[in-house]
Amino acid sequence: MSDSESSPDAETEVVAVSKRGRVTIPKRFREKLGIDPPGKVLFRETEDGNIVVERVQSASEMQGFAARSEASTDAPATDLLREKRERDRSDRDDCPPSN
Repeated sequence: MSDSESSPDAETEVVAVSKRGRVTIPKRFREKLGIDPPGKVLFRETEDGNIVVERVQSASEMQGFAARSEASTDAPATDLLREKRERDRSDRDDCPPSN
């Protein structure tokens, strides 16, 4: 579907964008991120303007999330998940970019 060109920088690769805006994520990046079809990815922009691509966990991977939490709670699962996502986002934002 799309052509790919290796760049002199081992961490980058140029891919073609189709007329419909589709791209193929290069295999080595899919493997590194653990993306298996039919998977989903999240695109987010950091405060400094960088675009980050992340794998989105499937529903089956999230199954049992509340049971694995450190303490039992009566909080709704959506609240627990929202808090977990905020902690994960904070952890990611605290890490320096890997260029």
